[in-house]
Amino acid sequence: MINKNSQDNANRDTILHGHQPITHTHGELNSGHPHQLGANQINHPSEYVYRIPEGVPSSTYPADRAIITDQDLYLFNEGSHYRLYEKLGSHPCSRDGVKGTQFAVWAPGAERVYVMGDFNRWNKTGFPLTPRDSSGIWIGFIPGIGPGVKYKYHIVSRYNGYRVDKADPYAFHSETPPFTASIVWDIDYLWNDWEWMATRKTKNSFSAPISIYEIHIGSWMRVPEEGNRWLSYRELAPKLARYVSRMGFTHVEFMPITEHPFYGSWGYQTTGFFSATSRFGTPQDLMYLIDYLHQAGIGVILDWVPSHFPSDEHGIAYFDGTHLYEHANPQQGFHPDWGSAIFNYGRHEIRSFLMSSAMFWLDRYHADGLRVDAVASMLYLDYSRKEGEWIPNCYGGNENLEAIDFLKRFNTEVYKNYPDVQTYAEESTAWSNVSRPVDHGGLGFGFKWDMGWMHDTLKYLARESVHRKYHHNELSFRMIYAFSENFVMPLSHDEVVHGKGALVSKMPGDDWQKFSNLRLLFGYMYAQPGKKLLFMGGEWGQWQEWKHDMSLHWDQLHYPPHDGMQRWVTDLNFLYRREAALHEGDCHSGGFEWVDCNDWAASLFSFLRKSDTGETILVVCNATPVPRPNYRIGVPHSGFWKELLNSDATIYWGSGIGNAGGVWAEPTLSQGRPYSLQILLPPLSILFFKG
Repeated sequence: MINKNSQDNANRDTILHGHQPITHTHGELNSGHPHQLGANQINHPSEYVYRIPEGVPSSTYPADRAIITDQDLYLFNEGSHYRLYEKLGSHPCSRDGVKGTQFAVWAPGAERVYVMGDFNRWNKTGFPLTPRDSSGIWIGFIPGIGPGVKYKYHIVSRYNGYRVDKADPYAFHSETPPFTASIVWDIDYLWNDWEWMATRKTKNSFSAPISIYEIHIGSWMRVPEEGNRWLSYRELAPKLARYVSRMGFTHVEFMPITEHPFYGSWGYQTTGFFSATSRFGTPQDLMYLIDYLHQAGIGVILDWVPSHFPSDEHGIAYFDGTHLYEHANPQQGFHPDWGSAIFNYGRHEIRSFLMSSAMFWLDRYHADGLRVDAVASMLYLDYSRKEGEWIPNCYGGNENLEAIDFLKRFNTEVYKNYPDVQTYAEESTAWSNVSRPVDHGGLGFGFKWDMGWMHDTLKYLARESVHRKYHHNELSFRMIYAFSENFVMPLSHDEVVHGKGALVSKMPGDDWQKFSNLRLLFGYMYAQPGKKLLFMGGEWGQWQEWKHDMSLHWDQLHYPPHDGMQRWVTDLNFLYRREAALHEGDCHSGGFEWVDCNDWAASLFSFLRKSDTGETILVVCNATPVPRPNYRIGVPHSGFWKELLNSDATIYWGSGIGNAGGVWAEPTLSQGRPYSLQILLPPLSILFFKG
């Protein structure tokens, strides 16, 4: 456990408390603590046999829990079984009054399949499974073993004398890498988040404020005095909930928490599509973390990777001596960028496998959304391939028709079962209607990442200010397409790794200008239509590029530039949440109106955000280090326009230039509007006014 008496940890606790927002009320967390069932390691009573843990209710082991019916087989082979995790894999259960575990695995290319594990000294042929008719499923019941038992399948293929030891594709729990065995586990859990679950539809709606904090669990915060170890799921829960609440983010997005052999893949090379990584604890520990966040009023989005998988021997690649999950032809089944295998989306059983994985995280982990990684790589057969390195579809095109069909089924099924969650597509091309309903010709996602906005905006702000007037359209161009999709505006982990540098280091000028530019970037993101996403560390302008094997540099918050940046992001979050004009129209054009997008010579932008009830917020951006006194700007009505936020305020490490709290509108025509404000624009700043 963390040493609470150490000065370092006292500093971290101070950091987690953050700063007081503009206005914020938040109820106390539910005092109840989630209870886990069947989560204790089993004692070893004899040389070969394990017993079911004491204290686990017998109802945990119903006799019919994992019975595979003819209907199950029909739906599986048809590609429409979306709860396979209830049938395949390892399931503690009872048979004729005897407690044990049922094992079931799909291996149609196998001649024989065995279960081996620590219960039989890893004897490869000790417990044979029986084929279930001609379904390709092998099944068997082993008495006397239960949760905590480590196991693998020993598969003897019908082809080429191939033999291999495989982890269970449907396992709920796995050994901590570098070990690769599966673990029999029961995932029962008593949730305490029903208040959140009953109301989350309003928190996930298109008109709701959605501000996402993307984190990598292994590097958000570490414990240097204990060998730089990462926090467990349970240790993370109160710290993360407190920090995110105080910062004002509405949702957390976890980079993949599915089991993966190589930590440096950040989880994107998944082997356990039903198994939460054991690096940070048990399945119940992850449930506790999500439960805790929900009780704090914070939504949870999980990264999910159905686009590819690693070729590690214990995984699903070449599973039974055949290319069972992947395409056999490397022009279809091998990903050149990541050196990984590509799913055969045209195979019915693979659709059942992937659909069941998606539903599993919604069913059993109460996820509020799934962010689907690398969608573009799924849509295009020639993605990252040269001429002659890919196979066209049946019509001669480069569209992956099977993957498109799968994505449509995925979204249809998710929203049919969970209309109160959202799906998010990381899609980097101009593919149309990604976030439009399937019955309207779309892929059916709720949201799409706006990668174009991210690239254009970072490119613009990386320029010296004297050159920005020649590239004015890099900021204004977005509004041509801003409502063609439901967008999330991402400043994600991908922008701060592999030599790209931290966000603040991308900005030009001296330190003061770098931080001013970064505040301008964040302010522009929160002012624009679309939901928001910010990767951890960016919220205080961490200098260093993100490293997955190191903690964030929390000590930087002792310095005014970083402290000021954290205050700025906090205040942006709460302004975004509080003002309907800044979020209700995120996904429709009625919520946005340019005031002036043509003042390229001065690198100035101004626009209005409007709520459904007519509330209006004026946003003015100055992308140069030159103050603009007596700048006149048109507004739609008279009255006092209150200055809500000013990125140049001294509390944000700005120069302190502003408008003394607001400006009265004058009956002077400007930019085609009957009234106007005469304001003082600070250097490298963004201002929010409400009339």
